Amino acid sequence: MNYNIHPKHPLMLLSSLFLFLFLAAPAQEATTALFNEGIYLIPHPQEVSLEGDDFVLGSELSIVLDRKASDRDRFAATELAAQLKKEWGVNAVIAGSASGKSIILTHKGVSKKVTGLPKKKAMQGYQLTAEADQLIIRAKSEAGLFYGTQTILQIIKKGTSGAYVPGMEITDWPDIPERACHYDTKHHQDKRAYVESFIRDLARYKINMLVWEWEDKFEYPSHPEIGAPGAFTMEEMQEITRYAKQYHVQLVPLVQGLGHVSYILKWPQHSHLREIPASNWEFCPQKDGSYELLNDLWQDAIKATPGSEYMHIGTDESYELGKGVECGCQAEVEQTGKHAMMTKFIARSAKPLMKEGRTVMAWSAQYVPGEDLNPPKGMVIDAWGRMGTEHLNEIKKEGYEIFVYDPNPGIEPLFLPYFYRLRGEGDEEKEVENCLQRSYDADSRAAKTGLFDGMINTSWDDSGLHNQMWMMSFINSAEWSWSGSNPTLEEFINKYFMNYYGEDSRDMRELFLLLNKAGYYYYQSLERRVWHYGDVGKTHLPDLPRGDNLEYDEFWNREYAVKIDESNEQLKQMERAREIIRANQAAGVKHSYDLELFTTIVDLVSHTCNTYLALSTLEKAVKEAHNQRFLSHQAAYQSMENAVEIIETNLLERHKVYHELLAIWEKTRLPKGLSTDDKEFFHRQDRARHFAFRRADMSYLIYDEQLLGLEDYKEKLLEYMDWYKKTYLTITLPSG
Repeated sequence: MNYNIHPKHPLMLLSSLFLFLFLAAPAQEATTALFNEGIYLIPHPQEVSLEGDDFVLGSELSIVLDRKASDRDRFAATELAAQLKKEWGVNAVIAGSASGKSIILTHKGVSKKVTGLPKKKAMQGYQLTAEADQLIIRAKSEAGLFYGTQTILQIIKKGTSGAYVPGMEITDWPDIPERACHYDTKHHQDKRAYVESFIRDLARYKINMLVWEWEDKFEYPSHPEIGAPGAFTMEEMQEITRYAKQYHVQLVPLVQGLGHVSYILKWPQHSHLREIPASNWEFCPQKDGSYELLNDLWQDAIKATPGSEYMHIGTDESYELGKGVECGCQAEVEQTGKHAMMTKFIARSAKPLMKEGRTVMAWSAQYVPGEDLNPPKGMVIDAWGRMGTEHLNEIKKEGYEIFVYDPNPGIEPLFLPYFYRLRGEGDEEKEVENCLQRSYDADSRAAKTGLFDGMINTSWDDSGLHNQMWMMSFINSAEWSWSGSNPTLEEFINKYFMNYYGEDSRDMRELFLLLNKAGYYYYQSLERRVWHYGDVGKTHLPDLPRGDNLEYDEFWNREYAVKIDESNEQLKQMERAREIIRANQAAGVKHSYDLELFTTIVDLVSHTCNTYLALSTLEKAVKEAHNQRFLSHQAAYQSMENAVEIIETNLLERHKVYHELLAIWEKTRLPKGLSTDDKEFFHRQDRARHFAFRRADMSYLIYDEQLLGLEDYKEKLLEYMDWYKKTYLTITLPSG
């Protein structure tokens, strides 16, 4: 990369010898210098030179297009003008010629450094030149011109004379042409306005593909029973597809096949297509009806996404594959193996979709050198970034596209393990590589090979995180798939918070770590962690009093001593998180809705802490009642009343925290498990025991507190108190 120092930069005060050494330093220095200049550009450009006069925007300027500019170029100019007005108060008018301060968007004069690139990269490349009176974007194609405008919006600075772009030159293009985010909505449905704002956010960071896992969130015309109440219609999905295309984001439908199909096979009329009768999780690959039904859904999906080049058919986590006896699957797997059966399913499924002109993706489409049975040529092969170049070259030679699979960050509830990630069980649990590092390792390595056609960042909805929790993961992948060599991971982290939340944001990294660790505390509380792994138990409540002498078994505070200490410590951490959130809200940071969501997480985790502490004090109240039994019946009864108040306070807090969370989350999404006058949501548990699908509605987040049975405990305690009052107290007391 080329990097020079801006003449006004304070580093010019350094000695000429040091300056010479600095300019000759590795390209990573460019990111640090951009950061020092107050430029937090994501993704990092391939070449940047900071020199020349600043382009001061002023209150008015013109945006100049080529005389025969296309509609998409005009859209890019219009969007740029709108954002300049919204973010900087600049009135920008679109003109046919330069007059005064001007931003020029042109397809003329593009250097061979861009035009000489491989086609898919050249078509996204651009050059940016900032000078005193004009800022020029040159690009070979409409996509490159659009990406140049998105770079402009990230490099504008606030100066004493108003908004400005430092004097600079950028020559830029992607290392990986297709950069996809997997958008999983299997357990929730975002509102259309949110989906469109999400698309705009991704486009700002040069993501150009959204692989949208619908499951039942699309109203399939061929089988309308499968679409959930409120699902997007064919017309709506077509409109969203066209909307995304304006931002150079291709919407790719992911309609699961073979496995992950409980949303289809839960329906009685389709249950005969199951691999085994007891599981609604996957199709039998031996039955013609499986392909007929799936192809109906896939053809609907193709119609819903006009102009898209790809189609994703899922096909992962096929747990029961080869277990069907009567259908003959078990016998075939014993003879040929599961990989052969999976590949045959993919090949038969892909054929009609490829005839429609779609390039087919499947999570399980793997190419094995030397095997007779491999996926059809022309499909996408998912590969890890660590795959050797010899193997990659062989795959490409065979006619496949190769996408690097950005590793699954995890299925932890509430928040992602960005900075802190645990794996293992019990004494074997230990901290391992966090999800940012895993993505960096895979994507940057793949980008530097020059052999990958695409990258796909995965975001699994298993635990029901709000989609905003994934944004740092998406943008992290956008960074490395565009520019694999720069910056370092630490440099990306530092600039991400300044870029996404603004220069007035403070302590956001600390907040993310607090939420990250809070998610683990929550996950490891009550029965949440064991749910997904197949062991559902029940946390004990303190013992109820019984008999003439208010007898009880004292065990709770001893049994849960460690969790009590953890809860007290976690409450302190959550108070620190609240301080950071309030400070950033007061500062008016960007993406402030995130702070509202973060608050709901803090409150939910705090409620879990308070529940443990409430159970601790509940047992102490019962103990006090027992001790008072031999001194004063009145005092003993009063201690039991205190116990009831502890329970009621906790239940009221649960209600408040849960409904405040609903109000915030449902600003951007439909109520989970929504039923309408026309259709009732049909809920059936999935075979994978996804955390977010334990309940049809959002109560999966407080289901473990509900399983405690505090309400029933309270009623039994009140019954005992009524007996105690009638037996030992001679005065009339108000009923419990």
